[in-house]
Amino acid sequence: MSEEKKAPEAEVENTAAEATPAAETAKAPEKPAKKAAPAQEEFDWEAFETKGFGEGYNKKQREELASVYEETLTTIEEKRVVHGKVVSISDRDVVLNIGFKSDGLVSSSEFRDTPDLKVGDEVEVYIEEQENAQGQLVLSRRKAKIVRAWELIQDALENDKVIEGYVKRRTKGGLIVDVYGVESFLPGSQIDVKPIRDFDVFVGKKMEVKVVKINYANDNVVVSHKVLIEKDLEQQKAEILENLEKGQVLEGVIKNMTNFGVFIDLGGVDGLLHITDISWGRINDPAEVLSLDEKVNVVVLDFDDDKKRISLGMKQLTEHPWDKLEATVEVGSKVKGTIVNVADYGAFLELFPGVEGLIHVSEMSWSQHLRNPQDFISVGDELEAVVLTIDREERKMSLGIKQLTEDPWTKQDVLTKYGVGTNHTGIVRNLTNFGLFIELEEGIDGLVHVSDLSWTKKIKHPSEFVKVGDELEVQVLELDIDNRRLALGHKQLEENPWDTFESVFTPGSTHKCSVISKNDKGATLELPYGIEGIATNKNLKKEDGSYAEVGETLDFVVVEFSKEDKRIVLSHVYTYAAPAEKLTKKKPTGGSAKAKAKLRNTGAEEVATLGDLDALSALKAEMEDNTKKANEKKAAAAKKKAEPKAEEASEEESKEESSEEEK
Repeated sequence: MSEEKKAPEAEVENTAAEATPAAETAKAPEKPAKKAAPAQEEFDWEAFETKGFGEGYNKKQREELASVYEETLTTIEEKRVVHGKVVSISDRDVVLNIGFKSDGLVSSSEFRDTPDLKVGDEVEVYIEEQENAQGQLVLSRRKAKIVRAWELIQDALENDKVIEGYVKRRTKGGLIVDVYGVESFLPGSQIDVKPIRDFDVFVGKKMEVKVVKINYANDNVVVSHKVLIEKDLEQQKAEILENLEKGQVLEGVIKNMTNFGVFIDLGGVDGLLHITDISWGRINDPAEVLSLDEKVNVVVLDFDDDKKRISLGMKQLTEHPWDKLEATVEVGSKVKGTIVNVADYGAFLELFPGVEGLIHVSEMSWSQHLRNPQDFISVGDELEAVVLTIDREERKMSLGIKQLTEDPWTKQDVLTKYGVGTNHTGIVRNLTNFGLFIELEEGIDGLVHVSDLSWTKKIKHPSEFVKVGDELEVQVLELDIDNRRLALGHKQLEENPWDTFESVFTPGSTHKCSVISKNDKGATLELPYGIEGIATNKNLKKEDGSYAEVGETLDFVVVEFSKEDKRIVLSHVYTYAAPAEKLTKKKPTGGSAKAKAKLRNTGAEEVATLGDLDALSALKAEMEDNTKKANEKKAAAAKKKAEPKAEEASEEESKEESSEEEK
């Protein structure tokens, strides 16, 4: 007992030593604090009998008391959601007891959504800190709601649950929906099975949705209301497809409109109503007769094997307009209507909606030259036409408007008006390689061959002489009423100058000529009076050995003259290398000499134009009298027999001269 009594006394002394100030401890270094440690480790609580803590309790009893005390305290972890009981409520804070050693404070602003909160209510809170710098327990109801919301959202996604949200506002491409306090995105395409044009009607309303996607990296949630509707429509859709058949009449709502037709919702199944099946009449846009969200009755026209594409019709529910067409409308009868379409080949005249006839471009005018139909008529014109053909079974009709006027080829005065030899002025409508077409009046056209454009010029294409739209004077050469053909000529308006040229450009005669052009075979020369001749390359050689070039003017000798072929062959070589008399086939008559003398006196031989042809013709007529004509006919007949021999002799002489030149 004495030793046990001494132990507590030693402990008291140690305790007193610890309570001594640091200054006093420093004066007694011989008694360091480390020597007291063994005494503390050997302290016997069982022997502590002084009044104070643990008095009268043994070790077992103390353990029992400690366990009871620990059960009164709750072990908590930070960053967790727990339940707390409201202890008190003030304007600034709400005191909550979560079973910890101290109560926690939550700002009253976090309980604005629960105005009926009272003492004793249980709420969920989030433990931010067990003890802050002030030793207080830090709680948050707002964070607890967020954590709980994400847990519920995750559960809704995993278990395919339907949850309720509140549409807060509209955003680009959809809506923002509040789900358990978390803002989620509802795309516009996921609002309904049909396109939504006005999102604002959903703002401020509650809506059932399903979570379809969670992006944890950005804390984004995507929800859908459409999936709920689709599930409801699946059964209805299956019933419709199972009973679908051609000719069935269904009611639907116009879901979407395009320029080629409209899509109709038949109750979960979409069908296409093409623009041509909306009305028997012609329409350019479905919006002319239909509108979005309109309920319509349609008939099933066709569908594929999988019933994924359904063709619908609306006009088929009414009688076809052709069935209402009066029996009096037949070939030859006149009808009235409105032009509804103009194409390259013609125009369509609508008698009434659903009944149209084609006016071909060839039936718009008596003119043989087809033009653009828009030159005659345009859309919206109201006019009268004649029925040319009609097929009620095929529901086709061809019309004409030129038949309302008299055919110009059947007029009584056409024979006298366009008799052979008559002169007219027309408009050039078309050019071809072989000639040009001239319209004398509407429906009366004629052809001018390229060879009938000029007496003197060799024209390869009509575009060298005239262009489309020009006015041109012509003379009727031939008239064929049965085939509606006119042969016209322009050069016939003047006398043929080749009758006069025959006496001017006699073989062997010399004339001033200009080289117009050259090629591999020879050159084209311009003679007096504007006519053209030709010369081979070897006949272009000059006396000094050089050759005539384009633009040079030299003397040329006529080698050959053909009035029938309108051809004159010339040579410059013969002006210095061979006598011109050898080329003379016949001696010029006195009249011809007088004509040449007349031309020399007037200075027209070297500088003459087509304007001088009238003077030549008058001079020739003056020289030839009736007696001389008779004598010439006899001489021509006799000469015709001897001419082949003379020509052969002339050719032989030419060959001999050419061989001599080569030598």
